[in-house]
Amino acid sequence: MGGRQVQAARRLLTGTLGGALSEDETVAAARAAVAELGSSDRLLELIAELASGEGDPEGCARLSYRHVLGFDKLLLIDGGPRLMLRVHVWHPGAGSPTEEDVHNHRSPLASYVVRGRLAMELYESGAEGGGIAAERYQESLSDDGSANWLLRPAGPARLRLTHVGQYAAGSSYALPAHTLHRASCDTNAPTVTLFLETGAERRRHTDVFTAGGPHPGAVAKVPLDVPGYLAALSDLAELLRNSYV
Repeated sequence: MGGRQVQAARRLLTGTLGGALSEDETVAAARAAVAELGSSDRLLELIAELASGEGDPEGCARLSYRHVLGFDKLLLIDGGPRLMLRVHVWHPGAGSPTEEDVHNHRSPLASYVVRGRLAMELYESGAEGGGIAAERYQESLSDDGSANWLLRPAGPARLRLTHVGQYAAGSSYALPAHTLHRASCDTNAPTVTLFLETGAERRRHTDVFTAGGPHPGAVAKVPLDVPGYLAALSDLAELLRNSYV
């Protein structure tokens, strides 16, 4: 399904990540894949093709939304549980008034910074007598078809900061599923990242740590409709064209 660029991206992803890989091999392969797909000409052609209606706009729109932290999550290619290729678009001034919670993911991930810059912090839990006091939650997805986030309190915790870094345009990172981290856009210019979730198995829940007070038991996802999804892709294609001039 899809035009030439969509089919080529699918072939690359399945060819690179379709085998029986260990988690370390999956992380390395995912990082290489997003770096190749995130190159300027290739990504722009893929986004422009999708914005014209190629691929699966209905299915991708249902899984695309404005994140509670103020960035757009646009699904580009849905390869089932093993492969989900998204683009994240961070808009200056549109972020949440609170920082992103420290969290991990259901599967290994890789991200390539296409435009702008991201800050990244890595953490460990279980620090004794020091570190940052936080409340831990187990996050899962509702099974009623809405895929809303469900948050179940899991008690107090302490976190230790282990790494701080910045990733500028042209750089990438990849993380195993359990790695606790927090990312943020630390520039006033729009930031675009290509984001790949992959792996043969997905965890049933993720771990979320917050120092900003209690969370509600559920956080709704409001998916884009097809016209809104295609318009967001068109805007992104124009942003990328201006970036590459």
